[in-house]
Amino acid sequence: MDRETRTRRVMEGVKAAHDGMMASPRKRFKKPQDNPFDYDNMADGVRSGSRLHLGKAITLLESSNPEHKKHGQELLNRLLPHTGNSIRIGITGVPGAGKSTFIETFGEMLTSLGHRVAVLAIDPSSSITGGSILGDKTRMESLARNPKAFIRPSPTAGTLGGVHKKTRETMLLCEAAGYDVILVETVGVGQSETLVRGMVDIFMLLVLTGAGDELQGMKKGILELADAIVVHKADSHNAELAKKTVREYKQILHFLQRATEGWKTQALPASSLEGTGISEIWDMVKDFESTVKGSGYWKKRRQNQTKDWFNSMITDELLSRFYGDAERRKQVGTLEQKVLQDQLTVAQAIAELFE
Repeated sequence: MDRETRTRRVMEGVKAAHDGMMASPRKRFKKPQDNPFDYDNMADGVRSGSRLHLGKAITLLESSNPEHKKHGQELLNRLLPHTGNSIRIGITGVPGAGKSTFIETFGEMLTSLGHRVAVLAIDPSSSITGGSILGDKTRMESLARNPKAFIRPSPTAGTLGGVHKKTRETMLLCEAAGYDVILVETVGVGQSETLVRGMVDIFMLLVLTGAGDELQGMKKGILELADAIVVHKADSHNAELAKKTVREYKQILHFLQRATEGWKTQALPASSLEGTGISEIWDMVKDFESTVKGSGYWKKRRQNQTKDWFNSMITDELLSRFYGDAERRKQVGTLEQKVLQDQLTVAQAIAELFE
């Protein structure tokens, strides 16, 4: 075959291939808007108890990306009818009281009784970098491996207000996923106790044996938030001292305002190391639930908590929109300098800012 013939046949083949491509329908690639977020699939996954879907749903809610936040809120809205069927327990404690050890032992006992337990651990975030340790899965290694438990560290991102919003929404998702006991561990730094008290049904305070010096430094306000005081680390060599500490707290509780209407705050000893007193604490929690539901205060408290949450979110949104305006931020900076240079009083600067 000569060169001219070979060239002609190659060109004919190229033309045939081109004609075939033009004749066949082209594959249509979907644009992003053609592939919407699959709310039904995600909601079904969460409700089926899938940890993967639950984790993804929580990440959507925690994201600062506006599109992710929008998807997260729509997903939460679809799951709201399946929330509220748990008992929410807040747990705080003095430094060294062994909160994580107690939660792990308590959670293991609850799962052995057939309950599904979610642990939402509030981790302190750096006010400088925004980073947090998020080490609760390491501290609760056994519970983290338990198929009936779910542990989610929640960074505060430097703001306690973030705890109030993110933890509440995460709690609702966990309830929709079938977790019937929600444990919320606080960082134990003062204001966070009040915020967590405002999102749980029963609030526990863990203390150590030997109340003397500890009581001197403990704020009365924290004691008045507690529905139960657990004298922890009541191990064999501390058993008698723990009983003495329990008696001391019971005497003090007579003079304090009750944390929950119709419920007398309890003081109990417990040892996570030996497993003693743990089942008694759960019996106390069930007694609390029965008593408070019977009086009608359970529903009233949850409604009040939701109203408080709603109002706190209004404040958060107003601040976000106020400082989100570039001109407003510039004006704030200018007025701030005038105040620092004694050119204006603070009240005059505020008046000028809102004129």
